[in-house]
Formats: sequence, C-alpha cells, structure tokens
Amino acid sequence: MKLIISDGGRAAAGFNGTTGDCVTRAIAIATGKPYQEVYDEINELAKGEKLTPKMRGSSSARTGVHKKLQRKYMSNLGWVYTPTMKIGSGCKVHLRADELPSGRLIVQVSKHLVAVIDGIMHDTFDPSRDGTRCVYGYYKEEGR
Repeated sequence: MKLIISDGGRAAAGFNGTTGDCVTRAIAIATGKPYQEVYDEINELAKGEKLTPKMRGSSSARTGVHKKLQRKYMSNLGWVYTPTMKIGSGCKVHLRADELPSGRLIVQVSKHLVAVIDGIMHDTFDPSRDGTRCVYGYYKEEGR
C-alpha cells in the first residue's frame, strides 16, 4: 500500500517533537479538519469522560484517546465504525488497499489509528507491516 508521510497539520499548528497523537492526526487527515480544531475538541470531550478502573488516566489528544471517546467523537462527526474482527475470529482484513473499501477511512490496528484515503495511507510512518497488519475495524463517513 502506498504511503504519504503526513503529520495531519501538527507542525503547522505549532506542535513539535514526537508524541502519541495518532488519533488526532488520523482524524484531521481523513476529515480535512484542522489539527488544532480536532485537538481542542477531543480534549474538551475528554473533560466529561467517565473513567473505569481499567483506564490509565483520561484521554488526551496529545498522548492517547480511549476507544469509547474515539467512537463518541467520530459519531458526533457522522462517521460510523465497522468492525472487521471479533474475539477469537482471527484476522480477516489486513492493512492493504485491496482489502479495504475505497473512500476516506480511519483504520484501527493494534494500538494505532491511520488515515487511509482511496487506498493510500497517510501517516508519519508505515504501520502496515508490509500488508500483514491486522485491521480491527474502520470509521467511514455515513452515506459515503
């Protein structure tokens, strides 16, 4: 799968260094929203997050966003999550252009989200593991 190196507008928003902001980056890239806007909206939504004993701290646009908050944010934008794997089912879909639908996607793989637009990954590195990385599911804008 082709890769376009992109930070989703992170540097342009004045951020530097490396961090665990893949959720913010992927959303900014796939939706076309400014990085700073996504960053601020996620952090605002995280203020009302209800933590469970298993959660290690609140969600943060900079260091990681819990799945429940990701799904709420994406649902608010009109994006729908489609799971591609169930517990015990084994890997059915890999991070490959021929195994994903076309269009703008935010793809969930183990401990990472990546934007895929018409079969091309947009990220700061290649997370595909040469097409062997298992896809847990993906977000796609409803009706597209």
